[in-house]
Amino acid sequence: MSIHLRRLSNSSSKLLSKMAEEINSSSTATAERRSLWPSVLRWIPTSTDHIIAAEKRLLSLLRTPYHQEQVNIGSGPPGSKTRWFRSGSDEPRFINTVTFDSKEGSPTLVMVHGYGASQGFFFRNFDALAKNFKVIAIDQLGWGGSSRPDFTCKSTEETENWFIDSFEEWRKAKNLSNFILLGHSFGGYVAAKYALKHPEHIQQLILVRPAGFSSETEHMSERLTQFRATWKGVILNHLWESNFTPQKIIRGLGPWGPDLVRKYTSARFKNSNGDGLTEDESRLLTDYVYHTLAAKASGELCLKYIFSFGAFARNPLLHCASDWKVPTTFIYGVQDWMNYQGAQEARKHMKVPCEIIRVPQGGHFIFIDNPTAFHSAVFYACRKFFSADQGSNSLPEGLESV
Repeated sequence: MSIHLRRLSNSSSKLLSKMAEEINSSSTATAERRSLWPSVLRWIPTSTDHIIAAEKRLLSLLRTPYHQEQVNIGSGPPGSKTRWFRSGSDEPRFINTVTFDSKEGSPTLVMVHGYGASQGFFFRNFDALAKNFKVIAIDQLGWGGSSRPDFTCKSTEETENWFIDSFEEWRKAKNLSNFILLGHSFGGYVAAKYALKHPEHIQQLILVRPAGFSSETEHMSERLTQFRATWKGVILNHLWESNFTPQKIIRGLGPWGPDLVRKYTSARFKNSNGDGLTEDESRLLTDYVYHTLAAKASGELCLKYIFSFGAFARNPLLHCASDWKVPTTFIYGVQDWMNYQGAQEARKHMKVPCEIIRVPQGGHFIFIDNPTAFHSAVFYACRKFFSADQGSNSLPEGLESV
């Protein structure tokens, strides 16, 4: 028995090492260097190839043609001594990008996913949005099918620059300017920080229930304060500060990880309003989510540097509101656990047009929960870019302006 366990341990170690090697490499290199180990024999049955394949299967549900590419962003920002992966190597890194076919002259909409997600989370929105926009969606550096460099940032500023600067290098590589930037949750935080640093490239900012507007000193509830004083709160706070992420649980479960993800997606996206996921959508999304979560830890390790326990920003966007230079629309789901008061407070200090829209029958993932109303909110936010026959200046029925 002990000999068998030692052999199993050695085999698992080799498999994990091989997996890490695959995840680190670019998609081009990975395609040339396929793993010799079938997925069934891996402790963590995933790789970069698996992520891209799962993405392709999920997007096969769409009717709109698209182009997937790995955009080279180099080894680090020009003039910077800090490379994306803290290495002396000049090995380039890549941003996984999908671009959808559109009518000539359509405004460009760039979509940025949230924490622990990837661009495929917008799969229920691409068809509808592509009718009026040139839609481009990315996996942020360190997530999804993008490169996953070793994450060695040690401060909030350094961590913010990891995402802001990699996005800017992606923008340069794509030769984009004058586009609409949409970010969800943590992606909204990154989008806002990017717009503060590079406002000249952004026509309109759409923040879908963005994280990071308030600090714990401003908005920590009495209930959370009391919880943090309990032994459970102390343990959870310690895990947070130790950078223990939910993804580590998925990896730790090995071949049982996919089943946990399946239970989560089935429960989370079951919608009693008739707009829940179909069987095919649920199956393909679960497969995609598992592979993006179980892959090598990289961008996810930003968590403790950007937020304190309770998801309060260490460098709140509210403090930057007076520096806002881009017209902004906030979109919140009515059932979202994150309230919109932070956005209302920020609006008081902004010197640019700002509106806040609430969408019914939707929570944190409003674009999955109620895609039709979400699309209406996005089209309304961008009404100035459309001709009179494409949209109306009136707030669509069911939406609420606050």
